[in-house]
Amino acid sequence: MRKKEFIKILFRNKLSVVGLMIILILLFIAIFAPLLAPYPEQAKGEPNLKERLQPPSSKHFFGTDHLGRDILSRVIYGSRTSLLIGFSVVLLAILIGLPLGLIAGYYGGKIDLIIMRITDIFLAFPPLLLALLIATTLGRGLINAILALSISWWPWYTRLVRGMAISIKERPYVEAAKGMGISEWKIIFRHVLPNSISPLIIQATMDIGSAILEAAALSFLGLGVQPPTPDWGLMVSEGKEYFLNYPWYPVFPGLAIFITVMAFNLLGDALREIMDPRLRRKFL
Repeated sequence: MRKKEFIKILFRNKLSVVGLMIILILLFIAIFAPLLAPYPEQAKGEPNLKERLQPPSSKHFFGTDHLGRDILSRVIYGSRTSLLIGFSVVLLAILIGLPLGLIAGYYGGKIDLIIMRITDIFLAFPPLLLALLIATTLGRGLINAILALSISWWPWYTRLVRGMAISIKERPYVEAAKGMGISEWKIIFRHVLPNSISPLIIQATMDIGSAILEAAALSFLGLGVQPPTPDWGLMVSEGKEYFLNYPWYPVFPGLAIFITVMAFNLLGDALREIMDPRLRRKFL
């Protein structure tokens, strides 16, 4: 599909436009957080006990937390942490899963059997449960949370790419390339890999939102990002004890998680419809 056609179809899908705009706004907020946050020092953890648990007002639009820190500032800075985790987890999972899936799908045989049996062992556990076990073993912290989620996520990409590789290697142009004596690695990188990118992009887009959600769950349980680092899941965890009397504390970071996950899911659904020729027709 040509770039102009892709962009044209993308902007005809209203939901994709909504999702894309939200993601761009989130990226803008994350990049320029020091300029946008009303109280940058409080966002980084500096307490202000004189104004603890203040309701939303013109001075603190989202109110303050139990240490008097401006919640809006911490939500803005928290976007950096959440997006960093989301993109890092998916990137690491692809770097592990993509080559394994290509090798397993293209070569088959014993190599495929070994890779897929290892993959099945990881897939036997729910991703969040496996991430909890790994995070408990590695210890708390941002880097360990990213590693835990990445290790639990790569098998899905291995299985996805393997299925695509098995399908593509049987196509006539691949058989023709083999007949011309082109090396197998060149065939993999010139033919199999490029034709596996579309479903990979769709899955990755939707998985960024899921990774952010699961990272928030780890932080909520105390196994992810640690204070005073601003993180949406951690803020919800800290605010749950104050929910009945001070509902703004956990509600605003919770809304940030909801909106971000929704945006990536909307964009992922739109990309699936655009890249699938059968679904693309309704936008033409």
